[in-house]
Amino acid sequence: MTGFRNFIMKGNLVELAVAFVMAAAFAAVVLATVDMLMDLIGKAGGTPDFSNWTPEGISVGAFLTALISFIVIAAVVYFLIVMPYTKAQEKYFPKGEEGTPDDVVLLQEIRDLLANRTV
Repeated sequence: MTGFRNFIMKGNLVELAVAFVMAAAFAAVVLATVDMLMDLIGKAGGTPDFSNWTPEGISVGAFLTALISFIVIAAVVYFLIVMPYTKAQEKYFPKGEEGTPDDVVLLQEIRDLLANRTV
């Protein structure tokens, strides 16, 4: 039982579970936004679903629908999620000075001492 308790409490299981639940809920928002944008594209172009389009007998409609959906999903995620998140992160959590970590500095000092030692 101790092993199970350690597995639950010491790992990232809770964070992973929360992330999974949030991702599932967020996917619904993204898909609803994509459906709305596909309807707008459909109003401009006649139909948002090209699945039945087969020029010269080649079934390219499903590919076009998937491709347009992918582009719209990527745009929604980038412009409505990634960009605002990045700007908020920069505003509220500015990065400190970039420097060499202490362990790397220590290893560099050891390297230099070993290189300067005389046998």
